[in-house]
Formats: sequence, structure tokens, C-alpha cells
Amino acid sequence: MLIKEFRIVLPMTVEEYQVGQLWSIAESSRQETGGGDGVQVLVNKPFSNHPLLGNEFAAGQFTKKKYFFRNKVNGFIRTVAPKSALILDEEAWNAYPYCKTVVTNEYLGENFLLTIHTHHLPGRPDQENVHHLPPEELKHREVVIIDIAGNISSADYSEAEDPTKFKSKKTGRGPLPAGWMKKADPIMTAYKLVHFQFKKFGFQGIVEKKVMGYEERLFAKFHRQVFVWIDRWYGLTVEDIRRFEESITAELEKQRDKGEVRGHTIRD
Repeated sequence: MLIKEFRIVLPMTVEEYQVGQLWSIAESSRQETGGGDGVQVLVNKPFSNHPLLGNEFAAGQFTKKKYFFRNKVNGFIRTVAPKSALILDEEAWNAYPYCKTVVTNEYLGENFLLTIHTHHLPGRPDQENVHHLPPEELKHREVVIIDIAGNISSADYSEAEDPTKFKSKKTGRGPLPAGWMKKADPIMTAYKLVHFQFKKFGFQGIVEKKVMGYEERLFAKFHRQVFVWIDRWYGLTVEDIRRFEESITAELEKQRDKGEVRGHTIRD
């Protein structure tokens, strides 16, 4: 099993990010859905008294989704892989500022398990054990700090979504030059602790490293978008977002089975 903690730094408050994250998840789901691929929202409802989250995070919003990505892999894999192998199932308990996400695959069963525990905290990425890991896990944990304005791959680059060039009209924040994390105010960090286990002899290490690299890329892209989309969600309330999510859910069902194949599916 691989354990990585991704620390994603953002020039906003924890309260602002709650709205920005929810809005951006809905918007990116819409952008990434089409041609048979994308996101299907099965459940989106409040929860309470969840036994696995403890008293501090006992209530929040529960979502259950399916991610279809058959057309995002090469033709050989599409030919040999069963349909169920190219669908991910996600359950998430969002008790903000904490969130737990579990991703599984029906075909692989207990051989595939991805869990993400996220704490959203004010300040820079300097808190060393926000997830209260025991010493044994701390020894194996790798920390990766993600700079949303740095090292953007050419495959993901878009000038319209370049934080080094974007300036918010509503907040005045940006552009984000080199070293911005040392000076930004407000500033917050999303601490995402990812455990991934793939039990297939001969492939375990390769697949675990590849999936962790993919998660890092997804986290970087999604959080760049949260920032550069700030003028689209800034000032909205959580109630506004819930109404937006309802409208998106119906649209995704219509859109997933038609239209062109979109880019990489984004999770938060």
C-alpha cells in the first residue's frame, strides 16, 4: 500500500473554499461528461451520525457517484478489459472542513481500494500530522506540496486557466508569481491523505505509483480551476450550490450518453 499526503495551497479562506470546491466539482463534472464517459450522480443527500467519522464530523453531505472512462483509455485496453473494469464507484462523506472519500472498482473488488481523507485548514502547508497518523504509517507517508501555479504539464495547460496570468475582478487576487505561497493573504491548505492498495501480483507497485501520479495531476488541475473560476462562484452560498448541483445532475444524465468524448475525469 502506498501512502501520500498531498498539501494543496490556495489563496482563499477555508470558508470561501467550501463554496468554490462544491461549485467547481459540479462544473468540472459537466465539462468532463460526454461521449459515454463522465460522471453519474446516484445519491446527493445530507447524512448524520456516521459511525466511522466520529462525533466531530458526524453530519454533512453524502454523495455516491460512478465515473465512466472507457473512451479515455487506448483501444487495446477497451478491447480486452471488461466494461465494469472501466467504471469507478465513489462514496464521499463531506463533513466540511473534513471529508472522507472511498473509491472502488466492481471488477477488481477487494484488490482495488483508494481512500482519501481531507482536512481543510487555514494557513500554509506546515502542519505535520493533521491526520493523526500512528508512527508506523508516518514512516511510510510521503508528503507532496502542490503549487497550483507551478509546473503545469503541457497536456493540462490552458492560458485561460493559468494562475500566473489570472487576476480576479471580484477579489483582486492573482496573478500568482513564483513564491506566492510565502506572501499570499488569505491562504489555506487542503491536506489530502491518500491510501491506495492494488493487489495483483507482479503489477502492484507499478499500478500504485501510476495511480498516485494520476491523483496528483487531478488535484493540481482541479484546484487551479477552483482559483481561476473564483469570479464565477465567489459570493454564492452553500444553498445556491445545492440548487446548482440539482440542475447539473439532470444535465449529466442527458449529456453522458451523447456528445463528444471529453478530457480527464476530475474528482476533488
